[in-house]
Amino acid sequence: MNSPPGPVRVAALYCFTRFEDCAALREPLLARCRDYAIRGTLLLAPEGINGTIAGTSAGIDAMLAHIRALPGCGELDVKFSTASEVPFHRMKVRLKREIVTMGQPDIDPRQSVGTYVEPDDWNELISDPETIVIDTRNDYEVAVGTFAGAIDPKTTSFRDFPAWFRAERERLLGEGKPPKVAMFCTGGIRCEKSTAFLRQEGVEEVFHLKGGILKYLETMPEEESLWRGECFVFDRRVTVGHGLSEGSYGLCHGCRRPVSEADRQSPLFEEGVACPACHSERSEEQRASYRERSRQEALAAERGHAHVGAIFGDPLPDLARETDD
Repeated sequence: MNSPPGPVRVAALYCFTRFEDCAALREPLLARCRDYAIRGTLLLAPEGINGTIAGTSAGIDAMLAHIRALPGCGELDVKFSTASEVPFHRMKVRLKREIVTMGQPDIDPRQSVGTYVEPDDWNELISDPETIVIDTRNDYEVAVGTFAGAIDPKTTSFRDFPAWFRAERERLLGEGKPPKVAMFCTGGIRCEKSTAFLRQEGVEEVFHLKGGILKYLETMPEEESLWRGECFVFDRRVTVGHGLSEGSYGLCHGCRRPVSEADRQSPLFEEGVACPACHSERSEEQRASYRERSRQEALAAERGHAHVGAIFGDPLPDLARETDD
């Protein structure tokens, strides 16, 4: 599939709704994506839909109209950005237990959720000394950028968040006047569940950034911003900055973590194979396999062909980590 002419439009979307038969939705969704030359990943679960897709503006508009026609998806949450080229190799529609995996089956964002805070009001909230600010994303995301003063749970998966909060609750909340808790994530979906979880845990004043970091970076002037660094995104752009401009990080093809220019200067970095973060996590046999994959991709590129793995089961997924992490 060739890249569409003109600017590429990227849509990050989600909607919590009740799907009675996710499997019946999968093939029609995949067919429409192919009709409109859309690439990316969509996740379907009994609790709704989540994903990121890219294509022409016309193709994205048509695909979103189709998704909004699904049961309960009329209020689909969408964040738009652009890319210099399609940041996905192919289109995938996957069936999951949850559209964002927290592992708390009693949590239902449709029933109880925190108070949404518009980007224009976010600075005031998180600058209040009475507010505890928590970054609900994973460690490799936080390392790239976060809000000044935010707490990093240092989780490797979103499913670790409940255990982290329960272990840290007394230290975070203490005694006396209940504090305000403000949470944020990339596009808002993880906070739908994390704020519902805190409400279930008895925390009353819970807030989250509406539209997530992406909406904040899109709308907040850089000179007024409290964001520090770049924002990790789940596609081959790797990171974005203010105005949702493409960022400066690359991606390690061994572990799928973001790679900075300083990482590239490390003797432990090998293009297409390993980075300082994962060098000790991989065996020499694994690194040899990655080298061969990288060599095959380079040969395919020289010949002007897509590497067969990029179309049929590339071991490096389009999403740097699954969007339900």
